Amino acid sequence: MAVAAFYRRCMAALAAVGIDVTINTLPSEIANPIRFADDELHASYDAAAVNAFWRALVQIDRVFRQFRTGFLGKASPVHFFWGGFDLAVTRFSGRKAPLHPGGVPGLPDAVAREAYSHEVSSAGFWPGNEQHPQAAFFAYAYPTPQGFAQAKVEPAEAAWSTTLGEWLLPYDAVRSAADPDAALLRFLETTYRAAADLARWDRDLECNLGFPGRPRVV
Repeated sequence: MAVAAFYRRCMAALAAVGIDVTINTLPSEIANPIRFADDELHASYDAAAVNAFWRALVQIDRVFRQFRTGFLGKASPVHFFWGGFDLAVTRFSGRKAPLHPGGVPGLPDAVAREAYSHEVSSAGFWPGNEQHPQAAFFAYAYPTPQGFAQAKVEPAEAAWSTTLGEWLLPYDAVRSAADPDAALLRFLETTYRAAADLARWDRDLECNLGFPGRPRVV
């Protein structure tokens, strides 16, 4: 069904059980967005592709949550962005960052400046888009420390994207690795360490990886 029909059915179902919802109906971070209620153009759905994407997210979430255990400072939960359609996890140094310049297509400057009000080292998984039609893991730091693009990052398939201003690791390189979990963790660890070293983060915020939801033995 078209986006507009789905939107109407979803809102009607919520209203039927007494849930009053007010949302921004303009899609984020895409070119030429159409409000949900008016979008009769987009009506495709590939169930097999959606299932494959979901299965990938489930496995990636598991590794991201383990990576998150290696940091004692503020760290975001593993979260899914509705705009870029990416799964991400972010670590914070605790220090304020320069004012973000904004200018992200389809994203209000106020949102970007709130998101990047403090220094971050962030990593995630992205299914790609028309400009980069390849699923990939990514990692970046804000503000980007000098030398970050020349850092030693593993595994070998990782490469710096001057267009995106971040490190990319093809999903296929992880999927086909002998130990996908270890390959992904190497990427997460080496990109974070490069950012932390170059930006002189407080390294006492780090700890050995643990297990999500399991208290450590002290």
